[in-house]
Amino acid sequence: MTDDANAPWLIVGLGNPGPEYAGNRHNIGFMVADLLAERIGGKFKRAQKAQAQVLEGRLGPIGPANRRVVLAKPMSYMNLSGGPVTALRDFYKVPTAHVVAVHDELDIDYATLRLKLGGGDNGHNGLKSMTKSMGAEYHRVRCGIGRPPGRMQVADFVLKDFSSTERKELDWFVDRAADAVECLVTEGLERAQSAYNS
Repeated sequence: MTDDANAPWLIVGLGNPGPEYAGNRHNIGFMVADLLAERIGGKFKRAQKAQAQVLEGRLGPIGPANRRVVLAKPMSYMNLSGGPVTALRDFYKVPTAHVVAVHDELDIDYATLRLKLGGGDNGHNGLKSMTKSMGAEYHRVRCGIGRPPGRMQVADFVLKDFSSTERKELDWFVDRAADAVECLVTEGLERAQSAYNS
C-alpha cells in the first residue's frame, strides 16, 4: 500500500464569497461543500495558511473505506482559486490526484453530473486558475448548469441565481453531487463514474 492510499483528500467547492453570490449557478461547488460539511457534522473555519474556509473530518462508512478529508471553499473569488487550493494542498500534504474540484459546467445539461480526472478547463476560470497553479491532474465533479438562453452572455448567466424551475430540483442535485464526491473518495473514480455519470 503506497503512502498515497493513506493521504488525505482535499475537496474544493468552487464559488465566489459573499451573500450576493450565494445562490448563483457559479456557486454550486460551495453548495455541495456546505452539504458535505453538514454530513461530517462540522463547521467551516478560516484557514491559517490560505485564503479559504476549511473543515477537516472523515467521509464514508466506518472501516477501511473511511477517508480523511479536508473540505475547502476558497475565499479569493473564482478566478483566483488556484493560489488558496495549492497552499492547502501543500499544507495538508495532499497528492494532486487526491484533490477534487466541485464546479459548475456549462456544457452539460442542468442537474447532470460527470466525474473525471485531469483534462482541460473548458473556459472555467476556477479550473483555469487551479491548473495554472498545480497542473491538471486533479479530479473534477462537474455539475451541469446548461447553456445560457438566447443571447445571454455566459458571465451574466453563471452569476445569476438558479431559476424557479431549476430550484425545484436543486436540493436533489446538490445531494446527488455530494454523494458522488463521497463515492469518488471512498470507492474510486471508476465506481463513481459508473454510478453517477449520466
